[in-house]
Amino acid sequence: MPIHALIFDFDGLMVDTETPALQSWQEIYAEYGVTLSVHDWAATLGANAGFDAHAHLVCLLRKRDPLLAERVITERTAILARRQARKDVLSADQPLLPGVAELLAEARAASLPCAVASSSSRRWVEGWLRRLDVYHAFATVVTADDVVATKPAPDLFLTAAARLGLPPAACLVLEDSPNGIRAARAAGCPVVAIPGAISRQVPLPPADLTLPSLAHTSLAALRQRFG
Repeated sequence: MPIHALIFDFDGLMVDTETPALQSWQEIYAEYGVTLSVHDWAATLGANAGFDAHAHLVCLLRKRDPLLAERVITERTAILARRQARKDVLSADQPLLPGVAELLAEARAASLPCAVASSSSRRWVEGWLRRLDVYHAFATVVTADDVVATKPAPDLFLTAAARLGLPPAACLVLEDSPNGIRAARAAGCPVVAIPGAISRQVPLPPADLTLPSLAHTSLAALRQRFG
């Protein structure tokens, strides 16, 4: 089926917020003398559930210092707040990733509607889109606030396609994460994988096409490939 819309993931695809997300937790872990690997973190890429970094920290600490582990349990709220603040600082100056602005401009010139489908909150996603002056480029923005289940469930992509008034097979998904690719597949959307700084370090499920970045393609090339 010809492509009639583009559905963009946000974190890791449009902006590299995934590196700050992982780094902010790695810094917390380092304070307690343990490490968080990208492979442990991979379960959370593209999702808002599936891996509890604080619980994993507690588990690691129990093996070496049970009393410290109990203290970390009681300090959960403070640790989460401190980590979020650090993530915000590390994320603050992140630009649009290569090729995003150009592809959005091509879609606008071709009157091809675009959507965002993200497992993050509406406040997070829309705040970024407005800050980077691309909010106007999207016909709809679907976030964790709009669905019962986020990626790898198909709900976000099915909702985006429904809001666009199109069948999922006519909506090309652009994704960087394993959970996002699985969700697009489950929704019946064709999917292009563009691994990000973090997701390229872990195995990805099969996609219809894999690119090193959006700068390595164009709307015309995507339409030809999926037309």
